[in-house]
Amino acid sequence: QVQLVESGGGLVQAGGSLRLSCVASGRFFMINSMGWYRQAPGKERELVASDISGGSINYADSVKGRFTISRDVAKNTVTLQMNSLKPEDTAVYYCNALAYNNYGRRFDSWGQGTQVTVSS
Repeated sequence: QVQLVESGGGLVQAGGSLRLSCVASGRFFMINSMGWYRQAPGKERELVASDISGGSINYADSVKGRFTISRDVAKNTVTLQMNSLKPEDTAVYYCNALAYNNYGRRFDSWGQGTQVTVSS
């Protein structure tokens, strides 16, 4: 039982920056990982960045050097700082969390998404 709420999307010109935020709430024992996915029209949802407990951070090749993911474990939040945005970054961005309850049951949770539009 995890609820995820994203914020920070919007319209920005190429070369600009946006910061996405996500907060997790509900009943869970532990969140193992949090991350961001995106889906553009006509394309499959793809991983943008993830932060796994233990220090493993992954980025899609297309965003390396431009995006930075930050996770606050105590507050159950994750942010995505997006710099040097390109029109190709236009998509709906989704927050994701992999959580466990105190019985060891796994929950893969998703936010409702926030639109990011980068104009030329």
